[in-house]
Amino acid sequence: MRVLIVGANGQVGRLLVTQLLAKGDEPIAGLRPDEDGEDWEDLGVAVRRLDLLTKPEHIASALMGVDAVVFAAGSGGRTKDDMTLLIDLDGAVKTMQAAEIAGVHRFVMISMLFAEDRNRWADPLKSLYVAKFYADNWLVHQTNLAYTIVQPGALSFHPATGKIQSDPLAVGSIPRADLAAFMVAALHAPQTIGKTIPLLSGTQSIDQVINQL
Repeated sequence: MRVLIVGANGQVGRLLVTQLLAKGDEPIAGLRPDEDGEDWEDLGVAVRRLDLLTKPEHIASALMGVDAVVFAAGSGGRTKDDMTLLIDLDGAVKTMQAAEIAGVHRFVMISMLFAEDRNRWADPLKSLYVAKFYADNWLVHQTNLAYTIVQPGALSFHPATGKIQSDPLAVGSIPRADLAAFMVAALHAPQTIGKTIPLLSGTQSIDQVINQL
């Protein structure tokens, strides 16, 4: 499967590219025009440039010929609220629109745990919750994409355990490597299409969680 990772130089994006390679897929690193892609090219990974601040029609040119798009981009914790809205919300929506223009049907989105429930939003991250809330809703209600929305808990740098859970009432964290592994598996699992999936560390294998969806 040819999978374009939007935000391939991010912490989760890098894990996604390397895990897709290990699984025998063909990842494509989606990078900003000013980002360094030499490391990926040295590994034989194709690099495509896309600017989330431009129009969907321009973004679509970078998505041509791929089987799936994973949106793993983010404005980062050091930016102000305006960039959160421009990247995490509008950039995500424009990528969805670009996928439809390019004829890409499969779209996997990294969201946040409780993004759909305003009563659970933490004040320091409220602008990011707002962005994820509206981006997720656009994906579900305003596109015809075969979507999967993954809502991880707090992301940690702990080593992967391969043990997760998907409980809409639970709280907690998950290693980035386990999130990436789940998303790679979800890309190949038709039962994840049309689903919004909360994800935390737990006691079940990835295959078990997917098979219960």
